[in-house]
Amino acid sequence: QVQVLESGGGTVQPGDSLRLSCNSSGRTDDIFALGWFRQAPGKGREFVAAGHRLGFSTYYAKFAEGRFTVSKDSTKTIQYLQMDSLSAEDTAVYYCAAVTTHSDPRLIDSYEYWGQGTQVTVSS
Repeated sequence: QVQVLESGGGTVQPGDSLRLSCNSSGRTDDIFALGWFRQAPGKGREFVAAGHRLGFSTYYAKFAEGRFTVSKDSTKTIQYLQMDSLSAEDTAVYYCAAVTTHSDPRLIDSYEYWGQGTQVTVSS
């Protein structure tokens, strides 16, 4: 079993930055990739970014390219999502998820383990 827990959400102003953390625990050696998804009010959950636990491959949704950056700590159990130049359109609940199979990290159906989500609100 794998557990993931998000943190770092909050309320910021347009143009500000925010860094989310995803702490994984349990059978972390089984994790192939950690991904970020978000769900805005009244909308479906969408892919944001992902990174392999080992190696350096990362993936980004078009809206995230150039503004969001995925990184990990030296233990490879914490993944960060650095979000810059935030706008109101980025307001959503952000979820971290873990996949243990060698599946496409951009696909929501690839993921087996999900966190509870952290709220990000961008408002002036």
